[in-house]
Amino acid sequence: MVELTGDHFQDWGTEAMFHTLDMYRERGWLYYGGGANLADGRKALLMENNANRIAFIGCNEKGGSFAQASETSPGAAVCDMDWMAGEISRLKQAGYLVIGTFQHHEYYTYAAQPDQQRDFRQMAEAGAVIVSGSQAHQPQGMEFLNGSFIHYGLGNLFFDQYGLCEACRQGLIDHHVFYDGRYISTELSPIEFVDYARSRPMTWEDANSLFQNLFQVSGWQQ
Repeated sequence: MVELTGDHFQDWGTEAMFHTLDMYRERGWLYYGGGANLADGRKALLMENNANRIAFIGCNEKGGSFAQASETSPGAAVCDMDWMAGEISRLKQAGYLVIGTFQHHEYYTYAAQPDQQRDFRQMAEAGAVIVSGSQAHQPQGMEFLNGSFIHYGLGNLFFDQYGLCEACRQGLIDHHVFYDGRYISTELSPIEFVDYARSRPMTWEDANSLFQNLFQVSGWQQ
């Protein structure tokens, strides 16, 4: 599946977005958080795997020209936080484990910022078991809230900011585990760029340094 909340979905214009969606459909790839129009982008992606019912829902909080989906045009779905919280609550009541993701505002800090905390926590309080930020150009902190796991930013998998800052070369891949209709755990796999298009697993020393920073801003260690 593909998350389409990112503002770079529209880098090559309307025709390219429609062509991208056509290629996904031809290959049987699923998507959410963006689409052929606002209604398409707002739809939660529902799936069942080994008796686990999982729903993915997402939106773009940067707004403006970065998230242009409308009733008639494609793009990322602009965030309406109250609407999204209502959908998460509805999906939870329907028996789904809900994963909410954002293209939120981008901050070059390990620590989550107040507007991120406000919006991510609202989704967790609405019932999402995972709330994850896709926007971060460097990894950001985490927290648990009422049994939900919040990760404010994963960092880049690969991108054009290799030489911008050391933290911009760092990232995390989150492996979420679900079993018997419950969220069980998350494994954090740290990665580091070797150039603009490739990443590799971090060395133990680099991973230890990254986690020291992340756990400190998350309030998990002094």
